[in-house]
Amino acid sequence: MHGDDSNGIDYSMLQSRLGYKLRRAQMVYFDVFFEACAQEGITPGLFSILAIIYHNPGLTQTAVSVALDVDRSAMVAAIDKLEGMEVVERRKSKNDRRSYALYLTEQGKAFTERLNRKVVAGEEAFTTFMKDGEKEWLLDLLDRIIRARRDG
Repeated sequence: MHGDDSNGIDYSMLQSRLGYKLRRAQMVYFDVFFEACAQEGITPGLFSILAIIYHNPGLTQTAVSVALDVDRSAMVAAIDKLEGMEVVERRKSKNDRRSYALYLTEQGKAFTERLNRKVVAGEEAFTTFMKDGEKEWLLDLLDRIIRARRDG
């Protein structure tokens, strides 16, 4: 495909650009995510933070920021928002009194589980056009891209 006939714009230079395709796919996915979770006031980034804390209670803000490759100052703002929503709490780290460990509140655990169900349902709707095994193949390929960049 060298363009989108529906709007008369020639996309030929972009059609074979991986970054362009990844960004367009991300935008489509974000639309699906926001349809599922908009009323919860959660972005994909905040959901990722909740998911990491859910499965790794007690990680420091720095560890979560490194795990998700998020700038530490952005992480502070995100945790402030989640703490304001009363779904995350900071506790002084037992290992390093200068840092905070992150935990989900009981409300936060239930909230994250509810969000995850919505995200799973949204992803199922998002991937209905895929053939058997294609979602797993795509996830594997994306993991390889991430690892290649990280392990550089």
